[in-house]
Amino acid sequence: MQYTQIATVTGSPITRYGFFIDPSRCIGCESCVNACAECETHRGYSLIHVDFIDRQNTTATVPMVCMHCNRPTCAEVCPADAIKKTDDGVVQSALKPRCIACSNCVLACPFGIPKMKSELEQMMKCDMCYDRTSAGKRPMCATVCPSQALAYVPLDEIGKTRREKPVNTFLFGNEKVTTKVCMMVPEGVDAINVDITDFMWEPNYEESRTR
Repeated sequence: MQYTQIATVTGSPITRYGFFIDPSRCIGCESCVNACAECETHRGYSLIHVDFIDRQNTTATVPMVCMHCNRPTCAEVCPADAIKKTDDGVVQSALKPRCIACSNCVLACPFGIPKMKSELEQMMKCDMCYDRTSAGKRPMCATVCPSQALAYVPLDEIGKTRREKPVNTFLFGNEKVTTKVCMMVPEGVDAINVDITDFMWEPNYEESRTR
C-alpha cells in the first residue's frame, strides 16, 4: 500500500497517514459533499458524492471518494496522457491543457468516480485534496464528517479506535484492484467482492406482466 508521509516537525519521525472509508458510520448528511465544493483547487464543484449501498432494501449510504487505484484504469485508457499519479499514489484530475473530454476515464473507472465537466471540457475527480494533504492537512471531507465515516489519520491510530479493519483489495469478477484508500470491513474479510449484477435489479418479467 502507498500512504502519504508527513513530517509535521523538522527532525521528527515521519508520520504515515491513510485515508479510510467506513460505510457503517455514514449517516447520509452530505457534509462531505458540501465541504468538497469549498476546496481551493476546484471551488464551486463537488467531486465526491454520497450513494446508496442497496437502495432497494435499505437507506444505508456510503461516501464515494476516489479510491486512488495503484494501477489507475482511468489513466491507462486516457489517449491524451492527461491523468497523472503522484509519487505518493494520488491520482489527479485530468490536466486541462491535455484533456480532450473523450470520457474514456468516466466509462473505465470501476468505482464510477471521474466526472466529465462538459462546461469546462475537462474530467475532474477527487484528488484527496492534494493541495492540503501534501502540506500536512486533512482532506476537506474528512474535516467535516460528524461520524468519521471518512477518516484521514495516522496508520497506527486506525486499529486502536475501530473494531473494523482496513482493506484495499477489491474484486470485480476476475479483475483484482488494489487502492491507496482503504474500506473498513469486519474482521475476517480480506477483499471486497463487487458483483455488479447484484446492483442491476429488475422486476421478474412474468411478475411484471401480471401487474
